[in-house]
Amino acid sequence: DGLSVAGEHAWPMLDAALASPSPGAVFAAAVMAIEGKSTERLNRLYALAEAVPEAQRGLLAAFGWVEQEQLRGIVVGLLASPTPFLRLLGIAACAMHRLDPGNARDAALEGLAAAVRNRALRAVGELGRRELIPTCLTMLKSDEEETRFWAAWSAVVLGNRGAGLAALREFGDLPSCFQARAFRLALQAMDQADARAWLRRMSGNPENLRLLIQGTGIVGDPLVVPWLIEHMSDPKTARLAGEAFSVMTGLDLAYLDLELKPPQNGGAGPNDDPDDPNVEMDADDGLPWPDPERITRWWNSNGGRFAPGTRYFLGAPLTREHCLRGLKEGFQRQRILAAHYLCILEPGTTLFEWRAPSARQQRLLGAMG
Repeated sequence: DGLSVAGEHAWPMLDAALASPSPGAVFAAAVMAIEGKSTERLNRLYALAEAVPEAQRGLLAAFGWVEQEQLRGIVVGLLASPTPFLRLLGIAACAMHRLDPGNARDAALEGLAAAVRNRALRAVGELGRRELIPTCLTMLKSDEEETRFWAAWSAVVLGNRGAGLAALREFGDLPSCFQARAFRLALQAMDQADARAWLRRMSGNPENLRLLIQGTGIVGDPLVVPWLIEHMSDPKTARLAGEAFSVMTGLDLAYLDLELKPPQNGGAGPNDDPDDPNVEMDADDGLPWPDPERITRWWNSNGGRFAPGTRYFLGAPLTREHCLRGLKEGFQRQRILAAHYLCILEPGTTLFEWRAPSARQQRLLGAMG
């Protein structure tokens, strides 16, 4: 907002930040360039993002952040560009605003540029284009791992429970940058019996513990609550187990005073020790520290209303209305699950864009009922 108020006076500061381009700097500059309709500055940002791949997500985020009206005349040129990166940006912009790029998408699916094809495949699922399931299934045979992933992901989002789900489960089984996303969606799409069997099989490998805890929350069978509570006593898994319990029951641990004060040095992220080689951010940062004793007492008093063998999500069995409520009222990772459940329950539903500015999300949610 401050940059927008400053207008042209903001550009010297933005140009200085772009000397060492970070996603945040590129995002801010791109939003300013789009809002100011500055073709020259946008072209420079395109070239910068293409040359510095780690900055590309900032440029993509900017196209999703601004309003559709501000992209008129910009995205059309991107979709028609002979440069693969610019076509990818145009398709991504359309998909983030849940607009179908049409012929540009079809040309990308048939094209040779893998990155453009992969983004088009992802858009197929996000836009609910069920008539393109056969295309997704054909792409499962690709030699490109990322192409196979997005083909499987979109096929499952669109309702395929055969080859698409089988391929997604393979991604969920093997360590890769796609594993966590594949694991979550596959569990959401599987029936209870198959999901429980998959988790039992994964439990034989200790390295799968974090996935197993997350998956237990997604499967939502109350039979596993005692196991989750056990893992709330281990600082390494406590917050993750608490989140899984909340996904199943819908409880806000902080609001209901079912949390503990964070232990000293309890986080797994970087610290002030210059000799500590760990610089990775704490994966559970921001999650409450559950109190196993108080949660056990709550469960002993309330667990009887949860029927074993039923999938619970935020305290109730899956229905469209309940998932919509979760999308409106849940925490962000719960909202992401709710958005995918809406597509799973009604294949062909446009995937809700949970990353959009809040005012846009509120308008969309109001239109959904």
